[in-house]
Amino acid sequence: MNNPLLTDNTLPHFSEIKPEHVVPAIEKLLADARATVDRHLKATDQYSWENLIEPIENTEDKLNKAWSPVSHMNSVVNSEPLREAYNACLPLLSDYSTEMGQNEALFKAYQAIAQSDEFQSHDKAQKKIVANALRDFKLSGIDLEPAKKQRYKEISQELSRLTSRFEENLMDATNAWSKLITDSDDLAGLPKSALAQAKQTAEANQQSGWMITLQFPSFQAVMTYADSRALRREHYEAFVTRASDLGPHAGRWDNSQVMEQILSLRHEQARLLGYDNYAELSLTTKMADNPDQVIGFLEDLADKSWRQARKDLYELREFASKHYGIKDLQPWDIGYYSEKMRQHFYQLSQEEVKTYFPIDRVLPGLFAIVEKLYGLDISEIDNFDSWHEDVRFYQILDRDGQLRGQFYTDLYARPKKRGGAWMDVCVSRKKYQGEVQTPVAYLTCNFTPPTGDDPALLTHDEVTTLFHEFGHGLHHMLTQVDHLGVSGINGVEWDAVELPSQFMENWCWEKDALELISGHYQTGDKLPDSLFDKMLAAKNFQSGMMMVRQLEFSLFDLIIHKEYDPAKGGRIYEILEQVRKQVAVVTPPSFNRFAHSFSHIFAGGYAAGYYSYKWAEVLSSDAFSMFEEHGIFNETIGHAFLTNILEQGGSDDAMELFIQFRGREPEIDALLRHNGII
Repeated sequence: MNNPLLTDNTLPHFSEIKPEHVVPAIEKLLADARATVDRHLKATDQYSWENLIEPIENTEDKLNKAWSPVSHMNSVVNSEPLREAYNACLPLLSDYSTEMGQNEALFKAYQAIAQSDEFQSHDKAQKKIVANALRDFKLSGIDLEPAKKQRYKEISQELSRLTSRFEENLMDATNAWSKLITDSDDLAGLPKSALAQAKQTAEANQQSGWMITLQFPSFQAVMTYADSRALRREHYEAFVTRASDLGPHAGRWDNSQVMEQILSLRHEQARLLGYDNYAELSLTTKMADNPDQVIGFLEDLADKSWRQARKDLYELREFASKHYGIKDLQPWDIGYYSEKMRQHFYQLSQEEVKTYFPIDRVLPGLFAIVEKLYGLDISEIDNFDSWHEDVRFYQILDRDGQLRGQFYTDLYARPKKRGGAWMDVCVSRKKYQGEVQTPVAYLTCNFTPPTGDDPALLTHDEVTTLFHEFGHGLHHMLTQVDHLGVSGINGVEWDAVELPSQFMENWCWEKDALELISGHYQTGDKLPDSLFDKMLAAKNFQSGMMMVRQLEFSLFDLIIHKEYDPAKGGRIYEILEQVRKQVAVVTPPSFNRFAHSFSHIFAGGYAAGYYSYKWAEVLSSDAFSMFEEHGIFNETIGHAFLTNILEQGGSDDAMELFIQFRGREPEIDALLRHNGII
């Protein structure tokens, strides 16, 4: 069988990849990787970068480049056969990772390399890779006795399986619910674009009428615009009970036990390695020193934000009561009356704003901004292999005409695609035998797709999301580090990895930048000054409420991992309730099962690390203040950010890189100012 995952292609041949290719390819590449390690360990007892680390990196790079398209397709064009193949590989990959992490001969070889006189002349990236590897050997249980090593391996396997199950349950529950509406009066208040999308969804399902779903663009439209309070409540309940013991599909894809098992196993793993809890273990690879430091940071932000958040909610309740007679504002009312309030006080309609942000203006404008900042040239490539007709492909050249990176965009929501927005690695940069491997990224979003002949129109929040993910992509693609382990986002502390992404969001609020990314989808007219002024006036509308909501998620995540007690279980909703009493201003109804869909911490890489968004926002706001001082397109400052942050990858500690750029450690003032919090 000709296996496209085993051919040495520059880019994946997505259209040729079938579920039956996956397991044989991964088994073959894992066998090759094991053989490479064994062969080079036995070849000499004088280990070096060249005779051990580099060949292992090269063979693991082949494994990564085969697994990447499989993992990606499982997220964006999910099917039962592909899911089965993907899940069959998880324990194989987990076994290999644990086996390498507990390989004593390999550990001693790395130690010998680190202590050798020759290694002292290597560059900082190589030294960082070896330091990270020695740390990771410890975190993989290298010092454990045999029985505990075996238990560590079993835990790693099971966690891999459970986190995948969590995401599958959420995806299946999201896809399972829809509501067909045959009377347009029931959708009163929804803008034309949302109605057109609902009709298009119905037609795609061979139905006549309008179909709403739990895909986020559909959910957001109903929550923001639907006049029917009953419809908003029904849609809200379906959304917040996904993959839980309650709601329309109660128990069918229930993540309750999955979450308990994940927390239990993480705690056991941390204890095996000598940590008191998983939060301590998680922070060993982050900038923060310990859980109490993070909690102190979050609580300090909460103290500074809570009064503003209370004021935001009070004003919303007063508005809903005075203008609409609503005396008992409920969570399914907040988005709806917030939009009414925004229109009332700022004469700002999100639907009007959308007309100035068609994707065919936003995307080229985004490219133009980064071209100005970093001296790049971004162009589309037409001839490429894809996993879906919506996908586009681009390349990035620097000012010298050198190819720096390539990326795929997959921007629209659809069934069988994981929700949310993310950047992921397709290919990482490395240099081998004089040849540079071009880094390649996936940029994935879930925007409302085009309807009829009209382009996709983005809300300003969606524009910000696109900039955010492209910031991650630039971090991955613009690296100049030649060694795989710390090129791009590899090896970057998790609570610093959001710096380049949150940093890019700032340009979405700058007039000179908005002129590049906006234009009416019918007339091409630029965003009017009057509308921009309204957007700016409303920029920090309910910023206090939004701040404490993110702090609620961050504290909840850290505390459930810090305070886990095997005798009591996860106490997930008990702890969530405690956190809400401390920082929240909006109390959801008892049926809300938010944690059951919190995939960032139960299926993604943010366990005991969700605070990273807020910490990175401190970094990004402080970094952007340099541009505020010297000009948002200042080439000198842009070059400094490029060379000190984006190009360095994980080759140095994130704090050191930040200081090299900013000239000092980060300060919180700019974050509070940007959020209108004093």
